[in-house]
Amino acid sequence: MNKKSIALFGREFSDTVIPYVRELFEFLATNNLDVHINGNFYDFLKGKINCSHNYGLYSSKEDLPQVDFMLSLGGDGSMLGAVSLVKDSDLPIAGINFGRLGFLAGIHKSQIASALTRILSGDYRIEPRSLLEASSPDTPLFEGYNFALNDLSITGIDSSSMISIHSYIDGELLNTYWADGIVIATPTGSTAYSLSCGGPIIMPGSGNFVITPISPHNLNVRPLVISEEAVLDLSVECRADHFVLTCDSRSEKLPSNIHLQVRKAPFSAKLIQLESKNYFQTLREKLLWGIDVRNY
Repeated sequence: MNKKSIALFGREFSDTVIPYVRELFEFLATNNLDVHINGNFYDFLKGKINCSHNYGLYSSKEDLPQVDFMLSLGGDGSMLGAVSLVKDSDLPIAGINFGRLGFLAGIHKSQIASALTRILSGDYRIEPRSLLEASSPDTPLFEGYNFALNDLSITGIDSSSMISIHSYIDGELLNTYWADGIVIATPTGSTAYSLSCGGPIIMPGSGNFVITPISPHNLNVRPLVISEEAVLDLSVECRADHFVLTCDSRSEKLPSNIHLQVRKAPFSAKLIQLESKNYFQTLREKLLWGIDVRNY
């Protein structure tokens, strides 16, 4: 049997999860896995646990050796960071949830050994998730990391005044959004920022994106579900000379005279899902559907 090789990615965590991290590294050592750790994460780990083993280190997709899958430690923010790092490599990603909701990081910290045993034995499925891509003919965006698993958002610099976002779909005028901004979300991101702004939940694989206005001036301007094959052209008018474009956990301040284009990215994220879990079960658990909160 070929020796399994995995990459670890994560961000800083609280001391309360150290026992679970120790359990993970004991499992990795016991199962004789070839482990490669993100360099920044390794520097943090050294101050928390014993990292005396001879692990490989990497800093980017370019110096990451061929591995079977990537394991993200943390919450959904860590998963977004892992997706950004692997980019278009088609490397499958599994997430151990050290955070709160954990829509993306689906492995509970108390089930590390059992979940990884199943993954190593091949008892899982790969679920592709569509990404958004932002581009501009006027300037490079996000140093090439211009894609989002969850959402893109456009907001103003000055929170005291609204902005105008002129929006076209496939060359046809859609609307001028007069609002604090807009969120353009994938089905994966429909349970994140877009949901908090009143957007709908969209099932992954449905072939759609959603445009959700943030505090629109006209209350009859509602979220709009569009085909993921549509191309959005956007321009911004605002009192300030700049606006903010966010791409998952990354943000840039951009001049208001540039043109933006948003479309489906040419690659997808490959998320590892255990066969015992499904999307609707996750919704019920994370959003407390069917639970009478008066009992809590």
